[in-house]
Amino acid sequence: MNPLKILYATYRYRKWLSNGIAGLLFIVSGITVLVYRADIRSFQLIVALLLCSIGIILCYICFRKIVLALLKINNNGLTNVPTNMLDIGKKIYHRSQLREGPNIAVIGGGTGISTLLRGLKQFTSNISAIITVADDGGGSGMLRRDLGMLPPGDIRNCILALADTEPQMEKLLQYRFQEGDLKGQSFGNLFLAAMTGISESFEAAVRNMSEVLAVTGRVLPVTSENINLIAELEDGVVIKGESKIGDHNTFHPGRIKKVYLDKNNVKPLESALSAIDEASVVILGPGSLYTSIIPNLLVDHVVERIVKSGAIKIYVANIMTQPGETEGYTVSDHINAIYQHAGCDGFIDYCIVNTGRVPDEIYRRYLNDGASMVRLDANKVKKMGIKILERDLIQINKGYVRHDPVKLAKAVLEICNDKAGK
Repeated sequence: MNPLKILYATYRYRKWLSNGIAGLLFIVSGITVLVYRADIRSFQLIVALLLCSIGIILCYICFRKIVLALLKINNNGLTNVPTNMLDIGKKIYHRSQLREGPNIAVIGGGTGISTLLRGLKQFTSNISAIITVADDGGGSGMLRRDLGMLPPGDIRNCILALADTEPQMEKLLQYRFQEGDLKGQSFGNLFLAAMTGISESFEAAVRNMSEVLAVTGRVLPVTSENINLIAELEDGVVIKGESKIGDHNTFHPGRIKKVYLDKNNVKPLESALSAIDEASVVILGPGSLYTSIIPNLLVDHVVERIVKSGAIKIYVANIMTQPGETEGYTVSDHINAIYQHAGCDGFIDYCIVNTGRVPDEIYRRYLNDGASMVRLDANKVKKMGIKILERDLIQINKGYVRHDPVKLAKAVLEICNDKAGK
């Protein structure tokens, strides 16, 4: 929390508290006039009522101002704060409801996870996003090479997804420079890089940025170690780097046999493991199978904690296959790849699958790019002991097929409620 805001708020509290105390004194004086006079005349009654009225007004102003100030500080001054008591009451009630929501740990990275987070934050504030840090392309890769920091891109997107910010602030943090040495770089990445420079660690920088942006829940890198992702294709070719793995079909097409990290015994963040331990729901995906979801499972002890957890484990199937990663994959193919890299199977309880239809014009464009809808092979999935929840989850955003954040979050809560009712 900003120290200047605390000092300013303290000054205002003193002023408003003095008004509140004065109000109480007026009320007590008014009651005293009524109680300690045996023969109350009309003039004295009017004085007593006037004193009580002034006191009530002063107390009301004091209460309202302090609540508004608390809300502003809580939101770091970045959101539209309610201006009447009814709205204040609704906001306080909504926040209390969010605190009662399920404790959810989301594991992955990329656009898919940030989409899910935008939906979940409307129903619970108990969210932990555990995010991969293997990205080596684009603006994140540039900062990683130049500053030696962990890649900020996926972390930034998740922070913004959970942040309580005004649209203008989000536009600023997502803005990419159009020319010069910073061309293509995101302002949000630079913000996180600067925060890393003044913080004791990348984890602390993420925590501090989250506080500045009034994030609902927590965003946690899965590890603080500098790691790179390596893929081996079925023909034996090895490709190093998350960005090259995702694009390998453009220079060496072929199915991915497996992915692994460039070092052994990668130590996870304890806070990430604790988030899994404390969760009542653990969600894998949606997102790129080999470059967003599986890299988290390759970090030591992550799979072990997921398996040991008593939480509901949910896999959110992608809507579309991804050229260079999952061409022709069915839902069961995605799950088998997760189990193969985890080194064990049987830990997923539910799978959420989209049944919505992609508009023909958009679908043709995806087909031309080598992508298609992920087919649900229900019998194979059910033989794995996994329950399937099918819902229309499609949202078209700027011509791209995405999960609808609210619909997806409601599907997750539907599973939670179904499990709780048994």
